[in-house]
Amino acid sequence: MSVTTPEGPQLTVLPTVDESDVRSVAQILQPSGWPAPKGYANGMAAEGRIVVTGGVIGWDAKERLAEGFVAQVRQTLSNIAAILAEAGARPEHLVRLTWYVVDMDEYQANLKELGRVYRDVFGAHYPAMALVQVVRLVEKAARVEIEATAVIPR
Repeated sequence: MSVTTPEGPQLTVLPTVDESDVRSVAQILQPSGWPAPKGYANGMAAEGRIVVTGGVIGWDAKERLAEGFVAQVRQTLSNIAAILAEAGARPEHLVRLTWYVVDMDEYQANLKELGRVYRDVFGAHYPAMALVQVVRLVEKAARVEIEATAVIPR
């Protein structure tokens, strides 16, 4: 019986924070030789308690949507942070975000400002992410909806 190893890039596992932090178990998965992604990770690995949000939009506690795309993103990320906090999680526990936007051009036209907003709310932690353009969201005036998955270390 012979075993073959599939061809392809080697996989490098990088810790997301200082390895001396025993509460952190999330690891960035970055195949060797691949260019480093900007603002997201290609993959994440983690062990612990899973926290999953529904689709979160940029409205406040009184269901008033923020004005404009970037403001809605800021409120959406803040809402996700609040949901995570309810479970005892922090932004650095995020392992995946899925963004749904109604206008990809609007997203791309605001990348620098979105980066600042993201770092203001979540810091410099970039989990695996996907970005999808959709025809519309349930709330007609919503410009973005984000689903989040976090893993709280045991």
